[in-house]
Amino acid sequence: MNKNIVLIDALNLIRRIFAVDMQHSHHSDQQIIASCKARVKHATQKIIQLTKPTHMIAVFDGDQSWRYHYFEQYKHSRKPMPSLLFGNLTTICEAFSELGVTAYRPEQDEADDIIATLAYKAQTNGISSTIISTDKGFYPFISDYIGIFDYFKKAWVTDEEVESRFGVPKSSLIELWALAGDKTNDIPGVAGIGSKSAVALIREYGNVDTAMANEQFKPALRNKITEGMDNYIISKNLVTLRTDIHLGFNLNQIRLTALDAMV
Repeated sequence: MNKNIVLIDALNLIRRIFAVDMQHSHHSDQQIIASCKARVKHATQKIIQLTKPTHMIAVFDGDQSWRYHYFEQYKHSRKPMPSLLFGNLTTICEAFSELGVTAYRPEQDEADDIIATLAYKAQTNGISSTIISTDKGFYPFISDYIGIFDYFKKAWVTDEEVESRFGVPKSSLIELWALAGDKTNDIPGVAGIGSKSAVALIREYGNVDTAMANEQFKPALRNKITEGMDNYIISKNLVTLRTDIHLGFNLNQIRLTALDAMV
């Protein structure tokens, strides 16, 4: 049997499901958690039925990854996880283990880096993987071996969709976010350069290095990039997912163990 890995961005899935359950304010905390766990389990079953994986893992975020130490303002304005959810993650985690799916909760690393590492390692060995997430940070990884499925839209993310949404191909997304920043994660980008200017630069020159080396490059943009070069470099490092995280486990350890979950 050919290997097929499914990588679930666990909190990305859980927090969206939990937000829906929280709308039922007449329910008790216990009912909300029970409903969230049941809905996470149901979602996981649907994902298994769709993707038919041989290996599967739900990856959580660890505490204070390297990005928080590298850039103090990283995700500074993001709302913290609701205390009810935070205090019951272990219970909700059981939704995965009950289906034979490994739930991985690292001490520090972000789920994005771990998932990117797993997908990259699988690709280098000719193994297909599917990332279950709505996080745009995974888009640069889309390839013949790496697919991204948005569970809430019930749709695969395509190259055409990415370029239509951002104005540049997936291979230029890192450059785009390094220039224009990303407000959702408090990534600064270059002051004075928004998405429109960044897209125009990329479409004409491909990247900052080529633009800065061209004598015809607009002086105003050149000055902004020169003055904001530190933030450009910081932003580029922040938005680039790592593929070299030490995982501490091997592929055999994330085999989908409950065969009935695949039915």
